[in-house]
Amino acid sequence: MTAEREITSPVDLCLPGGRLDPAAVGWTRRPLHRANLRGWGRVKRWEYWGVVTPTHIVGLVASSLDYAGTHGVYVLDRATGRELAKDAVTPLARGVRMPDRSGEGTASARGGGVAVEFVQHAEGTTITASAPGFRLDAEAPLVPGHESLGVVVPWSGRRFQYTVKDLGRPVHGRLRLGSRDVAFDASDSFAVLDHGRGKWPYSVSWNWAAGCAPGRAVQFGGRWTDGTGSTENALFVDGRLHKIGDDLVWEYDRTDWLRPWRITGPRVEAEFHPFHVRAARTSLLVVSNDTHQCFGGFTGRARADDGSWVDLDGLTGWAEEARNRW
Repeated sequence: MTAEREITSPVDLCLPGGRLDPAAVGWTRRPLHRANLRGWGRVKRWEYWGVVTPTHIVGLVASSLDYAGTHGVYVLDRATGRELAKDAVTPLARGVRMPDRSGEGTASARGGGVAVEFVQHAEGTTITASAPGFRLDAEAPLVPGHESLGVVVPWSGRRFQYTVKDLGRPVHGRLRLGSRDVAFDASDSFAVLDHGRGKWPYSVSWNWAAGCAPGRAVQFGGRWTDGTGSTENALFVDGRLHKIGDDLVWEYDRTDWLRPWRITGPRVEAEFHPFHVRAARTSLLVVSNDTHQCFGGFTGRARADDGSWVDLDGLTGWAEEARNRW
């Protein structure tokens, strides 16, 4: 088990020279870090929103890798398995905006026929995106008392990542696919934010799983945090964060992504049962990505801070493996 420190007051991510501030290493229940990143070439900034409705799953990303901006939209029709995906790359991250703080300002990217925008305000986040044959207009309000998981992962003083995982946000809005309009309601739809700011090594792999249901959510991460003394694992009950400081064991079959996954540790006994696999691969000279993102449901249990076990049956979300050279 890691010995992570809870941070309770605002802090800068970096020292004036651009190295990681040791005072920034720890975890938070709400965004408190300012990503005052300096330098060029290894800096990565992104906002990813996943939206799950009874009929569709939507993934939206805006990112800056310094030398390029990558952004895109993805839609899965849960009934038919039909996918819509459109990605774009802009040289030198032109047309990309990334605020220094999670929950404040506007993150956006446009180019190549794709536009995504996340406007963060006191009441929540306005989410809009468009691509050929696609339009999304949604609102993810903030619920009083809702907590998110912020973590700084320190590989070294020069390589580090600040991440915020905000799970189970109620979301409502309208999705347009071609000439078809689909409205969705906050009573049975939710959104998940992955906010990232940091200086990354060239080659890295990770696992990420997120699952939500009314009143419950889980956030699990693996591989990329190994050996750093930090984890990004948590259970949420009625919006309250229960930090899990253990490294978890991930078991899954890379030859058959639809087989059940097992994610376990002293406080986690979870299975993930995929119903769809999204495979995404890119290769741009020395830059490449290979991601398998599985959508499905969770079973099992996780233990809260008071020692009680919380049932994970009925949570919906995803589990993924990503390999990057960037």
